[in-house]
Amino acid sequence: MLQGTEEWRQARAGSLGASAVHEAIAKTKSGYAASRANRMATMVIERLTGQPQDTYQNAAMLHGIETEPEARIAYEFWTNTSVEQIGLVKHPDIAGTHASPDGLVASEGLLEIKCPQPAQHLATLLGEPIPDKYLVQMLWQMRCCKRAWCDFVSYNPSFPENMRLHIQRVERDDARIKEIESEVVPFLREVDAKVAALRAKYEPDNEPLPDSARYLMAG
Repeated sequence: MLQGTEEWRQARAGSLGASAVHEAIAKTKSGYAASRANRMATMVIERLTGQPQDTYQNAAMLHGIETEPEARIAYEFWTNTSVEQIGLVKHPDIAGTHASPDGLVASEGLLEIKCPQPAQHLATLLGEPIPDKYLVQMLWQMRCCKRAWCDFVSYNPSFPENMRLHIQRVERDDARIKEIESEVVPFLREVDAKVAALRAKYEPDNEPLPDSARYLMAG
């Protein structure tokens, strides 16, 4: 199952991908961020309809998709290694979530490629830290794929040759992964409960409601 194919898109529907985990756990000073409710709504819709909802692609996203193969080749050249492309990998212990890394590297590594606009690539070259949402994404990928590290790549072909490719290794952090999992599990339970409550209300011939769904319907 290759990334970008219709089969891959359908397999992702209703499942929390690594790139969206930061939305599911995002918080503000007063509580969860709006992105959590938005991601939950998207997943509920996908589970009810069976259709993926994250289909919008702007110019920057299309640029990243089109440039990624070039970035992968550059990474392989500069690191003298081969990258094995991979599709969707489910979390080994938590149902309803997955990862789709940009490649497997050797026996312990992963590859995550970003092809940002020039300003963001420049900031990376100047030492700006990797955004936390990408760190969360890579940690989730390492957990799903049972890997020890992930090479974060920022690539922009418009820069001078020696500045096009930036590689930064991120090591696995099991303590942080456990923290993330402790937020993802209740998030997914809420998704399950909302789906069950809706089906019980509008499709009453389905299976009996779990207690969590009954609580939701009661307000």
